[in-house]
Amino acid sequence: MINELSKLQSATSGRFSSWDTSGRNADAWRIEPGETKVLADIGGPGAITHIWMTQRNHYRECLLKITWDNARKPSVLVPLGDFFCLGHGIVNSFQSILFTASSNNNNQFNQGCALNCYARMPFGERAVVELINESTETHRQYFYIDYERFEQPPPAAGYFHAEFRRTNPFGGWGHEISVNTPESHIVNAGRLAWDNNYVILDTKGRGHYVGCNLSVTNFQGSWWGEGDDMIWVDGYKWPPDLHGTGSEDYLNQAWGMQPNAFLRNGSSIHERNTNGYQTSYVLHIENPVRFQNEGPVGQEQQVGTQPTRHRGAA
Repeated sequence: MINELSKLQSATSGRFSSWDTSGRNADAWRIEPGETKVLADIGGPGAITHIWMTQRNHYRECLLKITWDNARKPSVLVPLGDFFCLGHGIVNSFQSILFTASSNNNNQFNQGCALNCYARMPFGERAVVELINESTETHRQYFYIDYERFEQPPPAAGYFHAEFRRTNPFGGWGHEISVNTPESHIVNAGRLAWDNNYVILDTKGRGHYVGCNLSVTNFQGSWWGEGDDMIWVDGYKWPPDLHGTGSEDYLNQAWGMQPNAFLRNGSSIHERNTNGYQTSYVLHIENPVRFQNEGPVGQEQQVGTQPTRHRGAA
C-alpha cells in the first residue's frame, strides 16, 4: 500500500456521505424501522477504498448490504458491528490493518463508536451499498463511502464478500466436561469432524479466504477454544488441507486470548473486560487460503464450551 502512494494513476476520486445538503449540521440520515436505505450507488469500473460509519446503537439490528454489478444476491450481508469486527452489540477501540474502531465508551453495549474499513473492493459495472434497519426504532447513521473510478477495470480482481453465521447456543464437544482434563481428550477426526465441527465458512467458486472474526459468549466460564481449526479446500479429504492445533492458535495467539489488537490478529473485545463476551479476529494478508472450485470449509472442533458464535469473512 505504501509503495503505491507515489504512483500516478488514471482514476477519479469520489465520495458518498450523509452530509446535510442544506448547509446546516444535521448530518445523520434517519432510517425508519424496517426501512432499507441506499447509502451509495456507484457506477463502474471502480473500487470502494474506505468506509467510515458512526452511530449510537443497533450494531446487531442494522445490516450492511453490498451488491456488485447488478447481481441477484448481495456479496455482503452482515450486521453492522460484526462487519467491522465488533460482536455482541459491544463497542471498543481497536486497530487492525483492514478494520479499526474508536470509542469513548469502551466495552459497553450500544454506545457511540467510529467504524472504519480499509479493504479495497473493486467492481466492474456498479456498486450499491445499503443499510437495513431491522430494529423497532429509528436509526441515525453518519457515513462516508470513498471510491475511485477507472477507465478500465483492474485485471483479475476478485469481489469482496462477507457473510454472517450464528448458532445460539452451540453445545460443542461435551460442554459438560472441563477443558484440558483426560475426559476432554475426545477423538475428532475424519467424517466425524467434517459432519460435526462448527462451520465458519462454506463457499464455492474461485477466490481466496482472507480472514474472519469470531465472537463467543462463554456461558460455561472455562476456556472455550481448545478445539482444532480445520480447513478443507475443494472438497473433503482426511487430513484436511490445513489442520491447526486450537482456536487461539489459529487466531495467532496462545495460552488463551490476550486483551490486545494487532494488525493481523487479536481481540477487538476481550472477555475479561465484558464478563464473558469475546470477539477475536485473524486476517490472512500474506497467507490467504486460495481455492479454484469449491471454497474452503473452515471448521473448528470445540471442547468443553457452550458459546454463541458468529463470523464475518471476505
